[in-house]
Amino acid sequence: MLFNVTEIEFDFTDDQDGEVPLDCQQQTIEDCLGPWEADDEDDLIEEITCAAGWCIKSIDYHQLSKHMYGFGN
Repeated sequence: MLFNVTEIEFDFTDDQDGEVPLDCQQQTIEDCLGPWEADDEDDLIEEITCAAGWCIKSIDYHQLSKHMYGFGN
């Protein structure tokens, strides 16, 4: 399945090395917006969490047709 992530918020408060700079937070958010391929909604959350290295506090997304992005037949 293909999902388009439109908004995402991470929990940047669990960093043991101190506060995460705002520019790093924004870059992480921007890197996670857009299309993601995942098996289902739970897999989407896991994929993004693993890629970003941060837990997700909230996320907005919708499912896309793979044909829109040139995937599939």
